Amino acid sequence: MAAPSLDEVLASPASALLVGMGVANRAVAGALARRGHTVVAVDDNPSDELRADADVLDITLGSSDELAGLVAAAAFVVTTPGLPEWHDAFTIADVAGVALVSEFDLAAVWDDRPIVAVTGTNGKTTTVELAAAALAADGRVAVAAGNTDIPLVTAIDDPGTDVFVVEASSFRLARATRFRPTVATWLNFAPDHLDVHRDLESYEAAKAHLFSLAVGGTVVANTADPVVMRNVPAGATAVTFGVGGDWYLDGDVLAGPDGPFAVTGELWRALPQDIDNTLAVAASLAPLGVSPEAVARAASTFAPLAHRVNPVGEVDGQIYYDDSKATTPHATLSALRGFDRVVLIAGGRNKGIDLTPMASAPDRVVAVVAIGDSANEIERAFAPDTPVVIASDMGGAVSAARRLAASSVPVLLSPGCASFDWYRNYGERGDDFASAVTAEAAQ
Repeated sequence: MAAPSLDEVLASPASALLVGMGVANRAVAGALARRGHTVVAVDDNPSDELRADADVLDITLGSSDELAGLVAAAAFVVTTPGLPEWHDAFTIADVAGVALVSEFDLAAVWDDRPIVAVTGTNGKTTTVELAAAALAADGRVAVAAGNTDIPLVTAIDDPGTDVFVVEASSFRLARATRFRPTVATWLNFAPDHLDVHRDLESYEAAKAHLFSLAVGGTVVANTADPVVMRNVPAGATAVTFGVGGDWYLDGDVLAGPDGPFAVTGELWRALPQDIDNTLAVAASLAPLGVSPEAVARAASTFAPLAHRVNPVGEVDGQIYYDDSKATTPHATLSALRGFDRVVLIAGGRNKGIDLTPMASAPDRVVAVVAIGDSANEIERAFAPDTPVVIASDMGGAVSAARRLAASSVPVLLSPGCASFDWYRNYGERGDDFASAVTAEAAQ
């Protein structure tokens, strides 16, 4: 009798090993257990909370010291998103011939409804949420899932959903084999996550893998990004957005193959990245038959997501903007495109990437306040051409920015780095910034 295929193994009760127990794999554990799989989990840093969760989920919590034996006993292994590529789990599974499976693979085997998958270094979440809103405006029930608050294996439990819009991080894509998005959209590419991927080439390959997974589907690519464009598979059904693309900006008019569908003044906001994201959504939903008018309606009423160039206060005529979600230099540069001149607050925990590109728009940056573990790197990137002050906390950073900013020159928190030196996440960092602005205004 032939050995069962991986699809058959994933669809039928089997022994699964989960390596790392973050939010995604806790959802995976529950989804596997509900489908009759026997689940064993290991984590390099087990906590009392994890042990309690294991009891609730009725899964076995193993020891990382026994990893080789646990891998050998498993039918397949699911690694937590963000597990470094050099972790022993990958090598042990590869040598043992045990399949490494993504959360996306599990969802693909268990559910066959349409998926619009979006990847990119920056802009994924906004594009995914705007796409879900546009689908709703077109009369469809859509859910944003994946690298969001809702893992895809959880989202598929709702039978009422018509389309899943999936935020596809490189972590979830790198080892995926069964995932088959109807539409695969790649927004942009810039150095990031070199604390997880072995090198920039590995990071690019993980992103590019999304296109190869879209077998029989449509790939959507940004004409302005040469890395994205060089990875469009030969012979693929492709749709493009950007200059010279199928969906493009002509003056202040957003247009597609059938002509104009919106003007920038009608969007919820018209920063350069907002226009790019709207064009990407129109391009991504056209293969599903969604009208560009539905995209325009959604884009006119879209509620901007927190910590993405949001005004949080005003002091002495200076408006303070929270862009704490900007955790790469590429994201910071994207934010700077929306300002003529600004005082920039930047820094945090570097993810192993070169920060000097942040200083490539000197005409827009009046001065810099450097914060966090990478403050000295930020200073080296900008000095001596741009004044730099190092602050030891967020309150000090806001005060320093106030002193450096001339009247009416805005202040922008756009760190270009992760938040995990001073904070638990970028949201906490942005909230602290807003609180510091409020405190500064009261003085």
